[in-house]
Amino acid sequence: MDLVNSVLNLVVPPASLVMLAFSWPALCFINTCEWLYNNLYTENMENKVVIITGASSGIGEQIAYEYAKRGANLVLVARREHRLRGISENARRMGAGHVIFIAADVVKEDECRRFISEAVNIFGRVDHLVNTASLGHTFYFEEVADTSMFPHLLDINFWGNVYPTYVALPYLRKSNGRIVVNASVENWLPLPRMSLYAAAKAALVNFYETLRFELNGEIGVTIATHGWIGSEMTSGKFMLEEGAEMQWKEEREVNVTGGPVEDFARLIVSGACRGDTYVKFPSWYDVFLIYRVFAPNLLNWTFRLLLSTHGARRTSLIGTGRPVFEATSTGRPVSERPLLEGTSTWQPMAGSYTFSQFSPPHPYKLQ
Repeated sequence: MDLVNSVLNLVVPPASLVMLAFSWPALCFINTCEWLYNNLYTENMENKVVIITGASSGIGEQIAYEYAKRGANLVLVARREHRLRGISENARRMGAGHVIFIAADVVKEDECRRFISEAVNIFGRVDHLVNTASLGHTFYFEEVADTSMFPHLLDINFWGNVYPTYVALPYLRKSNGRIVVNASVENWLPLPRMSLYAAAKAALVNFYETLRFELNGEIGVTIATHGWIGSEMTSGKFMLEEGAEMQWKEEREVNVTGGPVEDFARLIVSGACRGDTYVKFPSWYDVFLIYRVFAPNLLNWTFRLLLSTHGARRTSLIGTGRPVFEATSTGRPVSERPLLEGTSTWQPMAGSYTFSQFSPPHPYKLQ
């Protein structure tokens, strides 16, 4: 058996590349035909019921607006009720049939049952479940001194998708509905300072890929993956509030720009209504997947070259549990180190940051 595997290790990779080269034109033709067919028979969302978690900002907010333009009835879920109130009013003005918003924590199964039950009691059905709740980080793994944030990161990025899905499945099955997942290219593309986030997204994608087979077409699954895009996490808007998802200070204050969130949200909703299994933004990231499978060392060398800091790496200790004013080799505190290009000057606070306490449940409100 070892001999057989040794031979296959040598034969299968190049043979697969040859087969892929010859089959690529046929695959492109088939995909084009499917895209044209799906565009002709796209789902009409008027008066359909869409539940969106993580709807208080970023991608979740923009997805709510895209469904609103299609006349859907919306159930907006997040922990920040005051944010949901304004977003629900905007969605109603954009054409949404009815909008309710429910303050809830998606990592708690009982709260997921509460907002799913409220949606069914009011509208009688669920057609699309859109999971967008997510939490990132920008620290190197070895810098972490306080591991208490580990479960929070995994809870929000994984269980915060699984629990709403589990509770909504019986209702989605009745309507032959669809689950939409906000994933990330980091689920297979290795990038530094995102180890736990990448691990959670990899688990998430594998969960939904397996669930797709279990559902056997009775419920559609659209997995949306994105590269670096502009959002509250990257545009300096994300602030620590009561009931808000916690982001590390560096993520909230570094002014980084990326592809527009509105474009990605539009692609997600259009793809979900067409019945697409995948939505990718931007799609050229897929080129690296070929290298990841067939030439991983080449991918690693390329990334090390592109991501080289040419010296001591500059990072943030915020959220790691280490003191912010940690002495450096030059005797200067961390706050006096040069900032990354495009950052704003900020005065760090001593000690580590913790997750805000979840706000207590609030009753839903009908707009």
